[in-house]
Amino acid sequence: MVISDRTKNILEWIFCIVIAFILALLIKYFIGTPTVVKQVSMKPTLIEGHRLLLNRWVRTTKQIPERGDIITFEAPSNLNEFNLSNPVAKYEKEPTSWWNKFTYYVLEIDKNSYIKRVVGLPGEHVQIMNGKVYINGEELQEDYLAEGVITEPAGSANSLDFIVPENYIFAMGDNRRESTDCRAFGCIPLEKIESKVWIRFWPFNLFGKVE
Repeated sequence: MVISDRTKNILEWIFCIVIAFILALLIKYFIGTPTVVKQVSMKPTLIEGHRLLLNRWVRTTKQIPERGDIITFEAPSNLNEFNLSNPVAKYEKEPTSWWNKFTYYVLEIDKNSYIKRVVGLPGEHVQIMNGKVYINGEELQEDYLAEGVITEPAGSANSLDFIVPENYIFAMGDNRRESTDCRAFGCIPLEKIESKVWIRFWPFNLFGKVE
């Protein structure tokens, strides 16, 4: 069977497109990807409409985040169930088939993620009381918060007092009153962390590393 030059050119273009698509997915999943801020929970650090570049190499290399890092993580399934006896987030709607896992984790179809700041690290004693955060008994200095912002537990509790489990982190939004975060659903497992916020590239006047 002889393949015409026209058919050969079409096949070459298809091959190039497929390779480019695969490379784009690999870069997005393992190295980095752009995103846009859609919520108010990280004000004043991040505002709705800000465009960011996310560093996913930290997930690929399984780096443990540092306190103060702004990260993205998969949204848990329990949004109002902080359990002091087991203060961890639940993920009860995990895809099971290989295709659903591919579309959910790689293509990120119907997948929700949160952007928050790491506050508590594995094994640390976290207390939230009197409008402040304490780590291992010492008040946490949070210069990134807007003036006058206080930190309160979610719901009707007056305080929170717990140990961050091993292989978990505790994260909150900078806009404490308008943030659904670990105070509401518990600590996040390290394997659910997707990326670290790296660079803000829009608006141009705020271009640079995000801290």
